[in-house]
Amino acid sequence: MFLTDTFRNSFNRRYTSAMDAPTDRDLILRARRGEVESYGELVTRHQTAVFNVCYRILHERGEAEDLSQEAFLRAHSRLNTFDVNRPFGPWIRRVAANLCLNHLESFKPEAKLDEERDAADGTGPEAVVEARERVEQIRLALAALPARYRVVIELRHYQDLSYDEISAELNIPLSDVKSHLFRARKILAEKLHAPD
Repeated sequence: MFLTDTFRNSFNRRYTSAMDAPTDRDLILRARRGEVESYGELVTRHQTAVFNVCYRILHERGEAEDLSQEAFLRAHSRLNTFDVNRPFGPWIRRVAANLCLNHLESFKPEAKLDEERDAADGTGPEAVVEARERVEQIRLALAALPARYRVVIELRHYQDLSYDEISAELNIPLSDVKSHLFRARKILAEKLHAPD
């Protein structure tokens, strides 16, 4: 359960149209002054993207939910140090990615597969089985990547960030982003095209 449940009703009563809705910068400034519902709105706006980053790195829904919440709690505690002239979305996603990477370093990742969700709908049984097997191969290959490679794959291919954005988000040089992506793709290609 996300933090937003507490805040959603009171915030929705205050802002009824898109034109009235404050910017992320306005919400951050209000949250710094102690307006809890303003931070709740920031969570509402960014929780899906943060969860997606966590899930793609961790491959486990419960852990992704927990670390998404932890990312928002950490961001809230450091809100006074955030530069309001920069966008909030990339910053909170970087906080989440770093938390996930730290988590992976301290625990061995466990790849649980959700075959039902990824199976193609409305196709024959053989196609469904083949699709499930391919999804399983891809997920296992992604889960087997070192965390530093997995996170750049996530940010590039699932979050559609540019190389420069990935560099800024992870606070690593652009050359590292390129080499991590190259190596990750090479490892994935080897794993996915290897004979069974």
